[in-house]
Amino acid sequence: MILTIDTGSPVRERVLPYGHQSIEEEDIREVESVLRSDWITTGPKVVEFEKAFAAYVGAEHAVSFSSGTAALHGAAFAAGLGPGDEAITTPMTFCATANCVVYLGAKPVFADVCPDTLNIDPDETAQCITSQTKALIPADYAGHPTDLDQILELANRHGLVVIEDACHALGAEYNGKRVGNISHMTVFSFHPVKHISTGEGGMVTTNNEELARRLRIFRNHGINSDARQRVAQQEWFYEMVALGYNYRLTDIACALGLSQLRRLDHNLARRREIAMRYTTAFEKMPGVIPPAVRRNVSPAWHLYPIRLDMARMRASRNEVFRALRAEKLGVNVHYIPVYLHPYYREQLGYRSTKCPVAEDAYGRLISLPMFHGMTDKDIEYVIETVGKVLKHNVY
Repeated sequence: MILTIDTGSPVRERVLPYGHQSIEEEDIREVESVLRSDWITTGPKVVEFEKAFAAYVGAEHAVSFSSGTAALHGAAFAAGLGPGDEAITTPMTFCATANCVVYLGAKPVFADVCPDTLNIDPDETAQCITSQTKALIPADYAGHPTDLDQILELANRHGLVVIEDACHALGAEYNGKRVGNISHMTVFSFHPVKHISTGEGGMVTTNNEELARRLRIFRNHGINSDARQRVAQQEWFYEMVALGYNYRLTDIACALGLSQLRRLDHNLARRREIAMRYTTAFEKMPGVIPPAVRRNVSPAWHLYPIRLDMARMRASRNEVFRALRAEKLGVNVHYIPVYLHPYYREQLGYRSTKCPVAEDAYGRLISLPMFHGMTDKDIEYVIETVGKVLKHNVY
């Protein structure tokens, strides 16, 4: 068996990506109907999507945004973050989780992660709390919910706001309860690689009416009413009451989101089936450590990140990564710890070796293809290809 990277030929002609959207004819029809309507933004589909989404996660309020990043920014604003404040977050996440703190002039403080789930460690978080701490921002890594009981207990004890970054975790459950109805605010993303897509888009859910009001103002330039409200009331008058942004999600995108939301349970079931088949195979494969799942959760499986057992490897993670890419597997790495990015090191003064568990995981992680549109043949190809590559690189 010859590896493609060593002059072999890959079985596949096209790359199997790590994530990909699924668009069906029903989605196209729903978007077309909005394009033919009177409202293509700030219209009735926005309200309809928000209500349907809130009902799905069991929250009282859902506020849509133009992206998951915009939603994080809005949540940080609603929490009252500003200069002199600190927010504790995880390094094992996309940089937007921490950037939303920086946007408001506050300081992200990074707490190390749990060795099993790679979610923020509540004990490490507790050590980072100071008189400047105003918010905790855990991220549900790969779709596995954070230890929310401990995080919320810390928040309640110290008077902090919990902004849960659940951009990986739509449909996940924690202690039998859907993510989105647990933390003070929960943020979701509708990027094409997520469980449902609106192209770009995001949502914040909350059970707090005042937080919802602040979120709606922030996403609309800081203005206290929107165009559709003023048309319905036959009014022209509005006031800007805060410095906000144009972070509105269009009716076009919301029509797509509504259509996709109807298939969410099916998408989640398929992702869980893929994860089960992966784990069954990789538990027996030397050199691979499959992702852990705690007993009180049902992950949403946005990612399937394996870790390499480097003590058994004769190749580096990067060499294994390149070999898998040569076999037409669109593997990825999630994530470089946020504080290791040049901007954080050079402009904000962060240094490495702050979070040894996160840094060790980063050197061994590889994300395998995981999306609900994968075929059974795709799944088998991933398993066989990982086995093929590791057979050449494991002692």
